Amino acid sequence: MALFENLSSKLQEAINKMRGKGRVTEKDVKAMIRDIKLALLEADVNYKVVRDFINTVSERAVGQEVLESLTPGHQVIKVVHEELIKLLGEVPSKLTFFSKPPSIYMMVGLQGSGKTTTSGKLANLLRKQGKNPLLVACDIYRPAAIKQLQVVGAQLDIPVFTVENEKDPAKIAREAIEYARAKQYDLVIIDTAGRLHINEEMMDELINIKHTVKPQEILLVVDSMTGQDAVNVAESFNQRIGIDGIILTKLDGDTRGGSALSVKAVTGKPIKFVGVGEKLNDLEPFFPDRMASRILGMGDVLSLIEKAQEAFDEKQALEMEKKLRMQQFTLDDFLVQMQQLKKMGPLDQIISMIPGVTPKAMNNMQIDEKKLVYMEAIINSMTKEERNNPSIINYSRKKRIAAGSGTSIQEVNRLLRDFENMKKMIRKLDNIGKYGKKGIGNFRMPF
Repeated sequence: MALFENLSSKLQEAINKMRGKGRVTEKDVKAMIRDIKLALLEADVNYKVVRDFINTVSERAVGQEVLESLTPGHQVIKVVHEELIKLLGEVPSKLTFFSKPPSIYMMVGLQGSGKTTTSGKLANLLRKQGKNPLLVACDIYRPAAIKQLQVVGAQLDIPVFTVENEKDPAKIAREAIEYARAKQYDLVIIDTAGRLHINEEMMDELINIKHTVKPQEILLVVDSMTGQDAVNVAESFNQRIGIDGIILTKLDGDTRGGSALSVKAVTGKPIKFVGVGEKLNDLEPFFPDRMASRILGMGDVLSLIEKAQEAFDEKQALEMEKKLRMQQFTLDDFLVQMQQLKKMGPLDQIISMIPGVTPKAMNNMQIDEKKLVYMEAIINSMTKEERNNPSIINYSRKKRIAAGSGTSIQEVNRLLRDFENMKKMIRKLDNIGKYGKKGIGNFRMPF
């Protein structure tokens, strides 16, 4: 599922009517504004946020900067894009650190928001940046909450601090900080207790922990799929205990996007991270400009490159490129490329980062994660000679490969066709040289 699929589709339809227009009238702008307003309200964006956004866009879109422009249609789209970035937070808000370690982060939120898993994801992300994190289990109420954090910690090989039979979360937090200093952990992430709804007892406990450990930042974890409720929760937490940033979880399942577009404007607090999947690597820093571009179908090439650089070995990518040039690219190489592509995340999310790919186009594409499993089975059922020289694969060989991989001859044919198409595509990209000799920026696209 593409992020904000429904909202993206409707907003893109609204602004695409303006694309390429040599002349834009007030009537054109009003029609577009009406469509945008409906799209935002249907996406469960806060009404006041919609009203302010629409007023600003209307004012700018009928102003001199647009009407006197040589490309007024594109200017209107530029206005919508700029205002969407402002709505989402304008600039990325990075995590801050204590000058003297350990830096302490307090994770707060309602039960079911994904707080415990997100604590692990955040520790994992910060460890990749060279930090040495310690997770702290302060949820003493929810059955198996401590066990859940320990399981997450074990999967990531990150230690979890617990105190058996202690009923005071503030005391556990204080002891954890002392332990972190003694063992030289430079980062402490405290997983606090949530409730199914906001109540005094929970808030008092969180305030007590806050006063005891004086965290560098309090991060509120909210489930983006709860829409307007997520915004109300954020507002309540901010008023009662004061938060420094927001982590939106389950963004991969949110086709509407109302919470992401409302929460910064309503609370004044930035979205710092977003959860985009269930895996423990699926937490990303939030970039307002990149998200605005994706929502409007302008792609997100920077994130695409970053994901590719993380998943692909550049030396290996260069070797693959050399093999392609010398016509030595084999089915083994093809399988390696497909496996590395899978590491970048769900294929529909990756494809949605490519500029010009609309939600409607995505619906016409069959993005089947299982296809990679079948590919692997088919290629592994081939002999070394067949993998190195697919042209020798005749009907009887296809029959044997299909039987060995538990697939059909049609699927074997499809794989061979995909293999040839990939070789052609890379040759074309190489010949066009659209992004210069080294691909996009200084990074060679490895597929």
